[in-house]
Amino acid sequence: MNRPRITLSYAQSLDGCIAAAPGQRTLLSGPEAMKMTHQLRAQHDAILVGVGTVIADNPRLNVRLVEGPSPQPIVLDSHLRIPLQSALIQSPTHPVWVFCSTNVQAATKVSLEAAGVHVFMVNEGETKHIDLSEILHVCYTKGIRSLMVEGGAKIIQAFLRAGLVDEVVITITPGFLTGLAALTTPLSHLPQFITPKYQVFGSDIVVTAKLLWET
Repeated sequence: MNRPRITLSYAQSLDGCIAAAPGQRTLLSGPEAMKMTHQLRAQHDAILVGVGTVIADNPRLNVRLVEGPSPQPIVLDSHLRIPLQSALIQSPTHPVWVFCSTNVQAATKVSLEAAGVHVFMVNEGETKHIDLSEILHVCYTKGIRSLMVEGGAKIIQAFLRAGLVDEVVITITPGFLTGLAALTTPLSHLPQFITPKYQVFGSDIVVTAKLLWET
C-alpha cells in the first residue's frame, strides 16, 4: 500500500524519558535543537501527534523559528477528545485533520467540523486502536508524501511496533528524568540503524539515522 515516508522525531533525556510524568508537559530541547526541529517540520508535508500530546502540551505544530512552510497538522484521536479551545483548532495554519474511530459520537464530530476540523473516521485494527495503515493510505491519497511523527509515547511505540518508521531524528538532552519512557514495552522486531549521524546543537546531541526493517 502506498504511504508517506515517515520520520520519527522526539526529544528524550539520557535515561530515555520524554516527559517527567504521563500527561505532564516537559520541555527538553534547548533553543538550538528546537530550531533544528522547526527546520525539519518545514521539510515535511504533514506532522502527526496523538491527542494526549495535544491535551498535555497544546502545541501549534507549525514553523515559527525558521523560514519555511508549516506542515499539515494531523491528530490521532480515537474518541474525539481534542479540546475545541486547543491552539490547533483556534489558530491553525492549516485546518487540522483528526483521525478517529468509526464508533465516535456523531454530535462531537459535528461540533469539530463546525469549528473547521477535517474529521476522518477509520476502522480499528487488531489492537483495537485505529488502523495506522488505513490512516497513512488516506494521507497519501490526499497528497501527503512525507510525514513527521512527533509523539507522544503511545504514538512513538505504535509506529515502531508496526515497522512504519523510515528515519529517526532523536534529540538527547543531558539530564535524567526517571519519568515516562519513549519505549515502555519491547519491540518484537528491532530495526537496523543505517548511516547514523551525530550532531551537537547547543547542549543537545541529535542522532539521525535511516531504519532498515527485517522483512
